[in-house]
Amino acid sequence: MSRGEYEMESGKESLLITGASGFIGRNLRESFLRDEYELLCPSSKDLNLIDETSVAKYFSEHRVDYVVHSACMPGHRAAGNEGKVFYANTRMFFNLERQKHNYKRMLVIGSGAIYDNRNYRPKMKEEEYEEFLPVDEHGFSKYVCEKAIENSDNIIDLRVFGIFGKYEEFRIRFISNLICKALHSMPLTMNQNRKFDFLWIDDLIPVISKLLKKDSLKYKAYNVTPDSSESLLNIAEYIQSKINPRLEIQVKQEGFGLEYSGLNHRLKSELPDWKPTDLHLAINLLIEWYEKGLEQFPREALTSIDG
Repeated sequence: MSRGEYEMESGKESLLITGASGFIGRNLRESFLRDEYELLCPSSKDLNLIDETSVAKYFSEHRVDYVVHSACMPGHRAAGNEGKVFYANTRMFFNLERQKHNYKRMLVIGSGAIYDNRNYRPKMKEEEYEEFLPVDEHGFSKYVCEKAIENSDNIIDLRVFGIFGKYEEFRIRFISNLICKALHSMPLTMNQNRKFDFLWIDDLIPVISKLLKKDSLKYKAYNVTPDSSESLLNIAEYIQSKINPRLEIQVKQEGFGLEYSGLNHRLKSELPDWKPTDLHLAINLLIEWYEKGLEQFPREALTSIDG
């Protein structure tokens, strides 16, 4: 379909979601955003974000009013992407950044990894990302992209930390991993107790909806985090109490690791009425979701990787 044909058939503005088959992208596709926009959710075959020719061709053939960039090559140990993460993530971003004249605004789903995992402090402020260069590829790719975002007119970085919900990688993501282990009557394991900012995926969607079209934004980067952090051990104990109080909780290392959290004052200044879902309520909703389809999350898949 040509750009002209698209404009004639649809009265809605269009929203391109990159990474639409991933955790965040799938949740965006199923959300109320589909009522607000004509969603464009191309597969990697239709839009290869690493290839500048593919990206340019896609924008020449489609009207794109807004972009949510959630595509990302993961850097966790189970992904097997060592040595590729920085190249892939920066190239995907800059291929989209080069098309900025074709869209009104792009929201980039960023990460608290930008603050450098060796030097985390409680409630990091957005501007503190410049204090250290992240040592890992994933964090460093976010750092480099942020430098371009700061100089852009229509690109905004939304930094999420412990975001969780349905469709996340249950083998390695903490809350989903523990829920699945509990439902399979397995011990609840963690490497070390520490505090995290855990955000229910459904709470990200109204932030995206409102910031896409807000007339003027004060900043180029926002921590999208709850008001308070929670310890991994407390979460494990809650899941244990909800599913099977007899389950063992195993913590490999003593003491507390560095807290992974960000200050949300900037976001609250833009969206004073935004209120994240209570963490326990969100966990209950996720437990119900896993209970309905537990056969899709087999016990064997949980034994190869620690949560």
